[in-house]
Amino acid sequence: MLDRNRQHQIAGPGHGQALSPDLYYDGAQNYSSYGRDYSEQDERFNPLRLLFYVVQYRWLIVMMAAAGLVAGIVVTMMQTPKYLATTQLEVLVPSAKVFQDIEVVSETGDMRAFQTAREKLKSRALAQRVVFQLGLSEKPDFLFPTPSFSLSNIFYRAFGISKSPSIEEKTPEERERIAIGRVLNDLTVNLVTNTSLLSIAFADQNPKYASEIANQVAQSFIDQRLDQTSETSDLARQFIQEQVLQVKQKLQKSEEELVAYAKDAGITITGDEKSLIGSNIEALNTALATAIQERLDAGRMVDQIDKGRGSSLGPVLESEGLQKITDKLADLTSQYQQKLGILKPGFPEMQQLQAQIKELQRLYDNGVLTITDSLRQRYQEAQNKEADLKSKLAEMEKQQVIFNDKNIKYTILKREVDSNRSQYDNLIAKLNEVGVSSELKTQSAAIVDFATQPGSPYSPRLSINLAIALALFLALSASIIYIIELLNNTFTNPEQIEKELGLAMLGILPHVDDRELIASIADPKSGLSEAYRSLRTSLQFSGAEGAPRSLLVTSSEPSEGKSTTSFKLGQDFAALGARVLIVDGDLRKPNLHRLFGLDNTIGLSNLLTNTVRKEDLASIFRATKYPNVTVLTSGTIPPNPADLLSSPKMALIVTNLGKRFDLVIIDAPPVVGLSDAPILSRLAEGTLMVISTNQVTRKSAKTALKRLRAAGANVVGAAMSKFAVNKFDYNYGYKYMNYQYYDYGTPKLKGKVDDGADQPAYAKSPAFRRLVRRIRSSVGGFVDRAKSVS
Repeated sequence: MLDRNRQHQIAGPGHGQALSPDLYYDGAQNYSSYGRDYSEQDERFNPLRLLFYVVQYRWLIVMMAAAGLVAGIVVTMMQTPKYLATTQLEVLVPSAKVFQDIEVVSETGDMRAFQTAREKLKSRALAQRVVFQLGLSEKPDFLFPTPSFSLSNIFYRAFGISKSPSIEEKTPEERERIAIGRVLNDLTVNLVTNTSLLSIAFADQNPKYASEIANQVAQSFIDQRLDQTSETSDLARQFIQEQVLQVKQKLQKSEEELVAYAKDAGITITGDEKSLIGSNIEALNTALATAIQERLDAGRMVDQIDKGRGSSLGPVLESEGLQKITDKLADLTSQYQQKLGILKPGFPEMQQLQAQIKELQRLYDNGVLTITDSLRQRYQEAQNKEADLKSKLAEMEKQQVIFNDKNIKYTILKREVDSNRSQYDNLIAKLNEVGVSSELKTQSAAIVDFATQPGSPYSPRLSINLAIALALFLALSASIIYIIELLNNTFTNPEQIEKELGLAMLGILPHVDDRELIASIADPKSGLSEAYRSLRTSLQFSGAEGAPRSLLVTSSEPSEGKSTTSFKLGQDFAALGARVLIVDGDLRKPNLHRLFGLDNTIGLSNLLTNTVRKEDLASIFRATKYPNVTVLTSGTIPPNPADLLSSPKMALIVTNLGKRFDLVIIDAPPVVGLSDAPILSRLAEGTLMVISTNQVTRKSAKTALKRLRAAGANVVGAAMSKFAVNKFDYNYGYKYMNYQYYDYGTPKLKGKVDDGADQPAYAKSPAFRRLVRRIRSSVGGFVDRAKSVS
């Protein structure tokens, strides 16, 4: 376990050593702290992301926008100017008419009338009439206009050069057909919303033709309707007159037959066209209903009398005489009761009161009896009346049956008379209407506003063409950007590593220019050194017990910076006071001995093959100029590196070295295409993957991680190397710490290995180098996808 509380003791490389920048790798300029949860990032639409894409591809967008503007201007120049004139026509809908009991309503808002007028305005017959009225078939500039859209229009608009066919080359029929087609093609008729107005618009290259044709279309429509109305009225009047004579004769004949039959059958009809028998039956039914109601009312009263409740009937209670007797009886009874408390019943005054009370009671009973007898008499009369009415009604119904037999033919004749009379009345009314309409010649439409000659063309409109062209070219640029991003199958930001590989981002190593690389590595306060120290801190918290005792550093492909990472991590852990051993496990293309400035005569391969003498065994572990840092170089390059690394002796060496040192860092070969790294990953407690920005493909990184995990490796996380963001890059929007953050309070580095004097100007530009890397990565990603599909 490394002690995280020790003071940092950073040692730089010794002086007097000229290390080539090729031994290191290019880092990136921005960095953000590791351990960021990708699930918390913006999975939804992010406008800021689009903004940074726009800034990143700003030159492409600007060029496409400029091309769109040029295309809009060229398209406008290729179009022939057209002038638009508009006439407004009001459609007059006929008013409502009533024919007897059937009401026929024609509303002013009837859309069918407006649609009919619109289609007539666009008809070929009306266009032919307009051509004849204006003589359009004899005007060459109307028959043979300049093409609406042509490349030759640019020269015509620039120099006024045009060539039209001769009118003599066409027959009159062909000229008329061409003129009619032009009128129909350039004519537009629309209904003005919520009005009865039709807007008639005509577009032409000549403003005079535009106004004349629009006005003539409206006038020809009115004239056409008037001519049709006049012709129709004359024909209708002649036809109706013939029909009136025929119907009049039929009406006279049917009336004569009806009167003759009624006289022979003895049928009498009342004024309301009902028979006398029918009228009597109707009256008897009404009287019978009244009699039945009277009998029922009287019967209810008699029923009350029979039940002994006659005194409670309405006529008894409403009788004024009985009411007076009742009041007097109540008064005497009250006096008797009052005096009964003083006098005895046998007292003469009391006997007199009793006699008066009895007399009044007798008179009251006689009055009630009289009224009830009258009610019984009324009930008997109602019964008799009901019986008489039923008898008379039955007799009239027998007569009605006889009358109905005679009335069948009468009804048929009467219906024929009514039908003939109705036809005669309608024809007379129609004849009068036709005569009046033929004299008045009522218009069905009226011109509200005549078209005036337009002063400026309505088409082409430069602003609209520019807007459309700009939108199309911007959409094309968006498609190009999308394809570029789609073909870029490399890692451009840490979130992609976390999402695609599922690894924790332990550190982001910034890009450093080649001319400042050596100075950045040597300076403990540089941004690159600070990034490596941050990676060291992340490794200390990668496990429950801190950093692993043995750490394998590998990458998917070569030249991703794994050797430099091993080199710097060993220095940084040693600065904490830990005893660090850096083992060069790359037995194919070793590089650590160059970074430390050591020879590679003997090393790990000699130890595995027992080709080192016992007295030289101690000298194989070499101390470096960095305190607490020991290096075990790769040694002689063997013919079978994988066999040596998979031997039991290698596992024993790693175990023993882990006991002697606080931390063993193994610089392993790349994973893809080799079996060395998966073999070594099984021997180390933890594995760190170094993934370069815009270099290694995602498929390659996934394959490498899959091989490591299949071998049983404990991949603790990943470090993203060569991470470079310019000021306007999208990654900057994620607020990664700028590279200058690591240089806070540090003077600018002055030591440079190469001033780039012998390089061309475009090669010095970081933007040019980024473009080259992007093109290479895009092509590589495309090839990789093609291979995976095949």
